[in-house]
Amino acid sequence: MWAASCLASCCAACACDACRTVVSSISRRSARIAYCGLFALSLIVSWILREVAAPLLEKIPWINTFHETPSRDWFQTDAVLRVSLGNFLFFTILSVMMVGVKSQRDPRDGIHHGGWMVKVICWFLLVVLMFFIPNEIITFYESISKFGSGLFLLVQVVLLLDFVHRWNDTWVGYDEQFWYIALFVVSLFCYLATFVSSGFLFHWFTPSGHDCGLNTFFIVMALIFAFVFTVVALHPSVGGSVLPASVISLYCMYLCYSGLASEPRDYECNGLHKHSKAVSTGTLALGLLTTVLSVVYSAVRAGSSTTLLSPPSSPRAGKPLLPLEKSDEHEEKEKAKPVTYSYSFFHIIFSLASMYSAMLLTGWTSSVGGSGRLVDVGWSSVWVRVVTSWATAALFIWSLIAPVLFPDRDF
Repeated sequence: MWAASCLASCCAACACDACRTVVSSISRRSARIAYCGLFALSLIVSWILREVAAPLLEKIPWINTFHETPSRDWFQTDAVLRVSLGNFLFFTILSVMMVGVKSQRDPRDGIHHGGWMVKVICWFLLVVLMFFIPNEIITFYESISKFGSGLFLLVQVVLLLDFVHRWNDTWVGYDEQFWYIALFVVSLFCYLATFVSSGFLFHWFTPSGHDCGLNTFFIVMALIFAFVFTVVALHPSVGGSVLPASVISLYCMYLCYSGLASEPRDYECNGLHKHSKAVSTGTLALGLLTTVLSVVYSAVRAGSSTTLLSPPSSPRAGKPLLPLEKSDEHEEKEKAKPVTYSYSFFHIIFSLASMYSAMLLTGWTSSVGGSGRLVDVGWSSVWVRVVTSWATAALFIWSLIAPVLFPDRDF
């Protein structure tokens, strides 16, 4: 018994030392990566609890307050939402604390980049605390998460528009034949991929012998968007480029595919999954990995910009994606400089992403329901993707025609 106690103490000490070593190695340069890693950890915890925590939650009296015990799906959803709420509060508190940080001399700059052991402990305590709050708060959080998730998707769309316009302006700015040819090749590839993808979508999601008018409407709308983008971009008064139009066309077609693939597995027009209700671990892992990468890009890119709506030529446009740090000998001079990105907005992106990831894992509904163990499957997921596609189209067309309609304003 004494030997076992000593062994446990040694293991705990080694674990603490290992954690201390890891957090002490996080520098200013890797702080953003560390926040992304913490978010990824929360996503993994949500996934694990979604699979194993239901039997435990059923035995907790302040959670299972029902006369008739709900289904296993309800407790799976509840576990995901509680972890998500803890994650949301953690990043929201950091965002509020970082409001107004403009110089690296601000003491809060050190909080943002350091104190990792304390922050990890606080994150853990917040997540654990969420399992002691009443169900009514979780229900309210679920309701507002749908709006927060929509806002997160909107931010992603704006970032994509900013990226494609910067990409086009950079290559055109080289003013060399090679880069003009590259523009043509990439645009041609995107258009070919768009139209070939539409053929596959018609084959998969409009099987013969079934009335699949809604799916046909979604696919045709994506094709119409591609045509309208090109016409508007090449209009003489707009003077745009086909590169942004082709990339956004392909993205809208991808959103259309993503929405159709999220249709219930037993839906007669969903021929992609052959009505299979099973899902592999690889599919789940791929979905979570895609979410993490999407959040990482959005957080880093959005946090690096002073405004999301400014074009590259605007003096209000953001800094580079990952600004290079100077050598250690200039550290003191660096502290006197302004911050390179908005710390507050950086954390807000993670707050919204916490809501978005919770909606993905719960199927955007109050219970996983007929989707069972599937991630991001159901009619709510379908319409979220489709409406996001339409919003992308509207914002892109607006980005083209706004300078023509309001020439005196800076967009």
